[in-house]
Amino acid sequence: MNELSFAVPLWVWAAVTVGIGVMLAVDLIAHRDNHVIGFREAALWSGLWIAIGLGFGLILLAWQGGEASSTYYAGYLIEKALSIDNVFVFALVFSFFAVPDAYQHKVLFWGVLGALAARLVFIFIGAELLQVFFWTAYLFGAFLIWTGWKMAVSKDEEVHPDRNPVVRLVKKLIPTDPKFHGDKFFIRVSGKRVATLLFVVLVAVEATDLIFAVDSVAAVLAITTNTFIVWTANAFAVLGLRSLYFCLAGLLRRFTYLHYGLAVLLAFAGVKLILSETPVGKLPIPLTLGVIAVTITVSIAWSLIATRGEGGDRGEADDVTGTERDDTASRSQPHHPEGRPS
Repeated sequence: MNELSFAVPLWVWAAVTVGIGVMLAVDLIAHRDNHVIGFREAALWSGLWIAIGLGFGLILLAWQGGEASSTYYAGYLIEKALSIDNVFVFALVFSFFAVPDAYQHKVLFWGVLGALAARLVFIFIGAELLQVFFWTAYLFGAFLIWTGWKMAVSKDEEVHPDRNPVVRLVKKLIPTDPKFHGDKFFIRVSGKRVATLLFVVLVAVEATDLIFAVDSVAAVLAITTNTFIVWTANAFAVLGLRSLYFCLAGLLRRFTYLHYGLAVLLAFAGVKLILSETPVGKLPIPLTLGVIAVTITVSIAWSLIATRGEGGDRGEADDVTGTERDDTASRSQPHHPEGRPS
């Protein structure tokens, strides 16, 4: 594989990791009171995370030059776009389990920690496989194309978080109270430690994100196998996932055609990865950036134009003005174990 390569000192890895830890700590402290996050606050935090992510690309530009910077931006953009699909699933999980708004940020915070750890493992394993066994590019590429196809044709299939095998296993292995107890993941009942429903929600979020981690890491590895760039592109995109959720939660139903754009990006990444091991070779980064930017822009614009007459309902208007979401009542309705809320 024709690959971008440069030496990254251990202290740089340590500095970036510590920096990410500090940013997570700042975010946790800022929301330690479990207040309901409105659109305005979420938009400000999202803007901050995006600015940090874009700023890191400028650091790479000054340190390693334009190719490293543009490669990072390509990975960051595709990961940021795919993270929007994470938001759809998080909204479904929170709605299914009727999670109070005030506790959703805590679940997402710990969910992001797990997501970062999983991505770091997948990145090193995937990059090593691609560098040692050239034929794994065909396997990863085919997987991405298949995932894109599934995303395009299966978007309306019912998803049942409580049927997730990991969630069911946790319920079997750990005594679980079927209720929320504030923001606690565990409580003591008759001297025994018992998991709360909020912990089950966290497991559901982590389990679904593992699937997204495989897709997104593979998509960025299709752009580059430079582990430092893949890791930082994933990390800075995922850091803003919590704020992105609260920013977009009330607008998700307007992104009707976004999944087609994400499907195209996954399929494109798969084709790009396969071509890298053929005489065609690695596609130019400017072309990759262009395809990603155009696909995201067209799919979002298409969605917003197609649903422009549906934005006037009170639930969405409240979310845009930063007040409590109008769908809180619907999330507090009883839910059936066989499916989504009625």
